[in-house]
Formats: sequence, structure tokens, C-alpha cells
Amino acid sequence: MAESWSFLDTFDPNFRPLVVIELAKGTKEETIDWFTKRIVDKKANGGAQLLIKPLVTENGNENIYLVGASHLRLLLGAETVGLVKECNDNSMRTFTYSSRKTFKDFADDNHNFLTMAEGQYIIKHELENLRAKDEKMIPGYPQAKLYPGKSIVRRLLTSGVLVQIFPLHDREELKKLRHSWYGQVKVGYQPLDEIRCYFGETVALYFGFLEYFTFALIPMAVIGIPYYVFAWEDYDKYVMFATFNLLWSTVILEVWKRICAIMTYRWGTLLMKRQFEEPRPGFHGVLGINPVTGREEPVYSSIKRQIRIYLVSLPFVCLCLYFSLYVMMIYFDLEQWALDYHEENESNFSSLMLFVPSIIYAVVIEIMNRIYRCAAEFLTSWENHRLESSYQNHLVLKVLVFNFLNCFASLFYIAFVLFDMKLLRQSLATLLITSQILNQFAESLLPYWLQKRHKKRMKKRMCALKTDADLSLVEQVNLEKEMGTYFGTFDDYLELFLQFGYVSLFSCVYPLAAVFAVLNNITEIYSDALKMCRVYKRPFAEPTANIGVWQLAFETMSVISVVTNCILIGMSPQVNALFPDSKMDLILTVALVEHLLLAIKFIMAFVIPDKPRDIQIKLAQLEFESLEALKKQ
Repeated sequence: MAESWSFLDTFDPNFRPLVVIELAKGTKEETIDWFTKRIVDKKANGGAQLLIKPLVTENGNENIYLVGASHLRLLLGAETVGLVKECNDNSMRTFTYSSRKTFKDFADDNHNFLTMAEGQYIIKHELENLRAKDEKMIPGYPQAKLYPGKSIVRRLLTSGVLVQIFPLHDREELKKLRHSWYGQVKVGYQPLDEIRCYFGETVALYFGFLEYFTFALIPMAVIGIPYYVFAWEDYDKYVMFATFNLLWSTVILEVWKRICAIMTYRWGTLLMKRQFEEPRPGFHGVLGINPVTGREEPVYSSIKRQIRIYLVSLPFVCLCLYFSLYVMMIYFDLEQWALDYHEENESNFSSLMLFVPSIIYAVVIEIMNRIYRCAAEFLTSWENHRLESSYQNHLVLKVLVFNFLNCFASLFYIAFVLFDMKLLRQSLATLLITSQILNQFAESLLPYWLQKRHKKRMKKRMCALKTDADLSLVEQVNLEKEMGTYFGTFDDYLELFLQFGYVSLFSCVYPLAAVFAVLNNITEIYSDALKMCRVYKRPFAEPTANIGVWQLAFETMSVISVVTNCILIGMSPQVNALFPDSKMDLILTVALVEHLLLAIKFIMAFVIPDKPRDIQIKLAQLEFESLEALKKQ
């Protein structure tokens, strides 16, 4: 591979822009010259060996640069990042430039062997791995300190010199994707392979999970409708419904692991080796030596981090949880007021007023969730985690704990303190429907409307310009750089997690929850597709083999749902009538049933393999071949 780098040139007559770099206005010339030189410089000299040229407009260069790479450079980059591609024998193997002829559809003149998303991912990887050599600071900005091994791009971002880096859309491919994805109303599967080729595996897996979860909810919805219509107070039949729900929640999560393994094997990410994690951009500390890599990098005391977590973050989270409970008690005061008002007036208006407190509370919950999310991000960043995975785990934990309590505390209070099943059904329905409407509006409809207005203004401005430059490219870059940034699938998975809680935790009380979830998810597929294609900048592709920590979150929710449904059934008048003399016998029986259901749940999770048999065999074959190759060496 080292020999291949030496023959690589930075000039390519067929330059294809893949990534846009926007520098701050007024950036000093010496900074621009130094940064662009590092981008085009050869790998042997510490550069990225990429192609770059300024975007020239009517007003001249506005510090916007287009980055691309030659076909050979992208192929060598694919080997560096460990991309897995399909071979001529239909097996999946890590791509190497020396064995490139063995891969399906490879040809020296086939520039589509790597997808545009893969090319952009390679460029992003190379830019992020541009590291300082002997520079002590960014030229022109003495306050922006550098040290050997520091990521240049990350320092430029934190110092405000670099505004943003984003991948360009492919207009033709995007048009085709939009048509097949949401351009026509149809009952069918999403084009997940096309989504993966365009947006990458992380986004495709989310849409795959959303689609799968929607189909998985249909049996619950179909069974829930007759239970709602014909057996409202028949708790004997609700025992069967709740038991089915608990087994259903286990089966769908285990089957998803298998479907996920099939998709990610086909995409190659199941085989990708996890790379050594670099320090995250916001990590800071005293310059020291990493004992694993031997490189200089910031070192921060783990004791200081633990102090920040347990003496600041943890008390803050507890304070927020207390505030959430305080708001919940205000909601119950409003409920009591609405009930008293209804009893005094007995009118249609007073009947409608019964739903007002729940609607107000649902809106307040959404506002509190979003404010807390910002505070949680700030705190987690302040804790100064070295790795991105550690940062994400701590952020997810903070957000899930608060959202769980904020969204479900009132339902637990109504069920197990007030014992008011009628109010529980009303509150559950109101919270579920209101949160779905608010999320659809805030996440898709409002951003789409704002983006459409901006696009009209931008087109008018671009039409007024008279330039010999490629107007379509200039227009495209100017439009996309002002679009919103897609911050990943975190909020999307969080919404599905909370929805799963509404459906599973109190299923025996409100069977229609699954019906509303299905209807919401059908519109969610279209609205999320719309925002990915029309509202946000194209995100960089991120290879992934599964949905990560969210799998554990959903499994934890399903365990909690076993406990809540068993207690709700144990509280029913029919079940209580079976134990008229001894409440202790009732408690022991409910606990026994709950333990039996949990045992069945864990046995099913153990019995159902995470990967299909054929995938296990293929993975074992690859491992065997790797061991044989090591023996020969």
C-alpha cells in the first residue's frame, strides 16, 4: 500500500466535488494557504492527499471550498477505513487495493464501485485525521494552540475558523430516491438498500427499525381493537391480552436482531472491525502520552471526571426529576379542578374541559424534555469524556432517565396511587396522541416550511446573479449550506422508545395505544423521509452494525412492562375476588406470575439466536480463513 501512495497525484482532470468546507468570513490568507496545503499534501508529508478548489461566485471566493479525491485515492482510502465489499464468489470481505480485482463490479474505469456516500465518508475520515506535526498554533491565530498529533479540523472548529464541513447532495440520485421512497403513496417496503447507499448504514438502520416496528405493532393493533370495543371491563380476557403483549415485546426485539444481522451483513458493516477510538473533539486536558498508541494527546484525570459526574451532574439530574414530579402534582390539581367544574356544570363544554389538563401537561412535558436535553448535552460535554462512545452512553442515560420519569410518572401515579383506571386511560390516550402531533409538527412540518421559504428567497437571489461559473453548483452549495444540520438518529430513536413505553407499559388498560402508534409511524416514515431529503443537509454516512444502546433500552422497557401489567391485572376486581380473605396470597400469586413471565421472556431471548444460521456459518468461515492466512505468514 505504501508504494501505491507514492504514485498518487493530487491532480485529477475529472474533479468531482464531494464535500464542502466553509471557513469563517475574514479568515486570514496564511491560515487558508496552510490548511489547503495540508489537505492536498502527500500522505508521506502528513497531508490528506485530496483535491480541493474554491467555489467562485459573483462576489468572488466566499471562503467556501469543494473537496474531492481521485479514484485511486478513494480506493486506497477504502482500504484504510476498512470498508467491506462483495466479492465475485458472493462472499463479503474487507476491501484491499492489492486484491481489488476479486471484488464484484470492480474495474479500473468504473468510478461507481464506491458509492458517493462511501467516498464522502472516506474524505471525512482523512480530514479528521489531519494532525499537527511540529506546529505550535494555527498560522494567523496564535490563541489556537496546537501540539503534535492534535486533529487540525477539530481545532479549527473549536476556534471558530472552520464554520462547517458537509457532504454534497447528488441531485439526480436524490430525485430517484425521493420518487421511490415517498414520491408515491403505496403500501410496501422502503428502499432500504437505496437509502443505505445514499445516506449510510446508520440512517438506513433507523428507517429499517421504524418500518419493522410499525409492522410488528399491527398484530397488537388488530387484537387491541376488539378488546377495546367488546371487553372494556373484562379483566379475565385482559390477562390473555397482557400475556400476549409481553411475549410479543420479547419476540419482536429478538427477531429484529436477526433482521439487523442480515441487513448489516449484506451491507458489509457486520464484518467491519471497530477502529481504535480517537479522542472526541471537545475533549481537553494536559498534554501527555497515550499509553496505548504512544502518541501525544490531552490527558484528563478520571478522578476529576468522577467528581463532576457524582457531585454536579447527578444532583442536577435528581433536581430535574424532583421538578418534573412537582409539575406532575400541579397537573393533578388541574385535573381535580376540571372534574369539580364538570360536576358543577354538566355541559358539553365542561366535558371537553376534562381533557384540557392532560393536553396542557403533554405540551409541558415536550417542552421540559427539550430544555432538559440541552442541559444534559452541556453537562455531559462538561464532564469531559475522552471517547465519543462514552459521551453518548452518559448522554443517553441522562436523557432516558428523565424522559421516562417525565412521560410516565403521572401514569404510574394514577395507576398505583390513585387506582383510577378511567383517568389512566384518558391520560394515556391524551399524552400519546398529543406528543405524536407535537413531534410531527416540530420535527418535520415546521422545518420543511421554513426551508421552503428560504429556498424561494435563495433562488430569487441566484437568478439575479450573472456569472460564468457553474450556476447550478453555486446555487446548490448556497442552498445546502443554509439548510439545517441533521444531528443523528438520537431523537428519532427516543421518540420510538417513548412510544414503545406507551404501548407496552399499560397495554391491558388501553389496547388502542398500538392503533395510534401504527397510524403515527406510517406518517412518521413519510415525514422523516421528507426531512432527510428536503429539509436537512446530507449527513455523512456512518457505518454501524446495529442500533447500539437503544436495543438495551427497548429490552429494559419490555422488562418493566412485565411488572406493570402484572400489577395492574392483580389490582383488578375480578382477580381480587379470587382472594377474598388473604391479600398476601394475592401478592404472592401476582409475584409468581410475574417471575414466570420474566423467566419465559429470558428463555425466549436465549433460545432465539441473534444471527441466522447461514450468517453464523459465513462469519465462522471468514474467521477460519483469517486464522489460516496468519498461519501461512
